[in-house]
Amino acid sequence: MNGRKPTKQEQDWISRVVELGCIVCRNSGYETPAEIHHLDGSRKPGAHYKTIGLCFLHHRGYIDSEDVTSRHPHKARFEERYGNEWELWKQTKELIYA
Repeated sequence: MNGRKPTKQEQDWISRVVELGCIVCRNSGYETPAEIHHLDGSRKPGAHYKTIGLCFLHHRGYIDSEDVTSRHPHKARFEERYGNEWELWKQTKELIYA
């Protein structure tokens, strides 16, 4: 992970996000392993809390096809297709703290 090293509390959050799996796949009824996607960089204070879980294809697969759109480098198309990143983050928080 590039950027600032997570604190113990941030690492706990990150672990919970990873355990939840890819939020996009989850919303489609699938369970897939997740990578961490930072919504606001990884160097700012609290940045490791502003994360969602995305599988490789939805995160950094560099794909924009009929089947899947990756966040990198297709942010606008990703959000058009799956929803705003911050809304996905709020959903992630609700699922973790339910």
